[in-house]
Amino acid sequence: MSNISLTYYGHSCFKAASKDGSVVFDPYENGSVPGLKVPSGLSADMVICSHEHHDHNASSLISLSRKDHGLKCHNILVPHDDANGSKRGMTKISFVKMDDLVIAHMGDIGRLPSEDEYEELKKADVVLLPCAGCYTIDSAQALEIMKHLKTPCLKVLMHFREGATGYDVQEDIQHVMSVIPGVHRIKEPTFEIDTRNVPDEIITLIPKQN
Repeated sequence: MSNISLTYYGHSCFKAASKDGSVVFDPYENGSVPGLKVPSGLSADMVICSHEHHDHNASSLISLSRKDHGLKCHNILVPHDDANGSKRGMTKISFVKMDDLVIAHMGDIGRLPSEDEYEELKKADVVLLPCAGCYTIDSAQALEIMKHLKTPCLKVLMHFREGATGYDVQEDIQHVMSVIPGVHRIKEPTFEIDTRNVPDEIITLIPKQN
C-alpha cells in the first residue's frame, strides 16, 4: 500500500511526503502569524511558496534534503483579492503530482475560480484551501469551490483562526464549520492518505509545533 503523509504546521503550511519525495507548501516567517511557529529542522525535497508575503514565503527555514525526486509541479496565477490583484497582487495555485495523486494548494486565492481554473482543480485528488476571509476567500466561497471538485476528493481547510492562533480579522474555525457542513476535525497534525482509496471528506488538522 502506498501512502502520502500530509502534515499541517498551521496557517497555510503543509508538508506532503511519499516514496516519490516531499514538498513543503507556504512556510511562514516566525513571528508573522500569531500563535504559530515553523518547527526548526524541517526538511523537504521541494519548497513551494504561493506568493511573496512574509506569512507564506519563508523558504529559507526549510532544508532541501535532496535534488533528485519524483515530484512534478505546475502553477496557475490567480488574484490574491477580489479586484484582479490590484489590492494584494497575485498568488499561485500549485499542483503537485506524487504517487499518481495530484495535490492542489490554493495559496491565498481571493476570489472564486474561473471556468478554466475549475477545470484544473477538478483534476486534483487532494485540495488544500483557505476558508476564513479578509485576505482570502471566505467560508461560503470555499464551500462553493468544493461543489465543483471531483469525487472522491480530500478537502483540507487552512488559513483560519482558532483560539490564539491566526489573525483577528479571519473567521474563526467554529464559524467556518457553521457554514461548511460535515467538517471532520482530526486531533492530530498528520493525516495518512491511502493513494488507492482517497476519502471524500472535508477535514482540519491540528498544527504541529515541535
